[in-house]
Amino acid sequence: MDNNELIRIAGIVNDSIVDGPGIRLTLFVQGCPHACEGCHNPHTWDFAGGYVVTLGDIMDKIKANPLLDGVTFSGGEPFCKAAQLAWLGREIHSLGLNVITYTGYLYEYLIGHSNEENHYMELLKVTDFLVDGPFILSKRSLELSFRGSENQRIIDVKRSLAEGRTVECEL
Repeated sequence: MDNNELIRIAGIVNDSIVDGPGIRLTLFVQGCPHACEGCHNPHTWDFAGGYVVTLGDIMDKIKANPLLDGVTFSGGEPFCKAAQLAWLGREIHSLGLNVITYTGYLYEYLIGHSNEENHYMELLKVTDFLVDGPFILSKRSLELSFRGSENQRIIDVKRSLAEGRTVECEL
């Protein structure tokens, strides 16, 4: 994979303060199999929607903002673009920034279903914090930091992988 690799996205928000701590660039990937009722981003569901950019274009935007604390992968479903995002995550870490990934899957599902074809583990290894679980409208809460519904967890991925268990945390 290289800078010229293409990825289909729904959009990019620079200087976000709602998708994780600090000032973040949020990348919204295009395509999601979950179709959660009440989803905040239903326009990201269609895998043929959005537009195509290169990974290099995204890195250029990240490098151009000296105020960033980190980058957030959202969607859509980031794990449907795991190989491309894993590459981006490695590049982002080389800049000293952190990575938060949102997913409708549970952490345990991703660990249990990871293989060389889907690249789930590659993306997990470059994710510092994972917000997991589908959005559930009946569990929606406006009082949660960086989550939409009470079933969603914030996982410290580095500790979870090192300890072989799911380690929840707050951001």
